[in-house]
Amino acid sequence: MQTVEQALGKLEKSRFRSSFHLKAEQIDYIDKQGWETIEKHARDFVRERLAPAYPANDVKQTPMKGHPVFIAQHATGCCCRGCLYKWYRVEQGKPLTDIQQEKIVRLLMAWIRKDYNLRKTSSPRISRP
Repeated sequence: MQTVEQALGKLEKSRFRSSFHLKAEQIDYIDKQGWETIEKHARDFVRERLAPAYPANDVKQTPMKGHPVFIAQHATGCCCRGCLYKWYRVEQGKPLTDIQQEKIVRLLMAWIRKDYNLRKTSSPRISRP
């Protein structure tokens, strides 16, 4: 079983997965909402959109923009059950266990924190009215 750091390293080698990054509006959202709220949203999205054995609109249930967790889901291959199987061999057609959900949330939050820190330290902030 791979660690969060190993998973992030593997994802960085994927041209598609490594193309996702937080934008200024997502950074601002994190700053306004706080990390606890972002993690709560991650737990809710995973439970509601990924955990069922057959999620509604599977493959299309995660928007490509908007919430920081959505961006993280695509960046980490945790956006649908097909990607979960491809990247992590999570069996399809069975509900996610609490442990699987927790691992996904930890991976999402690690990716968000890493990209957030990278964006905060390397990009000049755009002033907004």
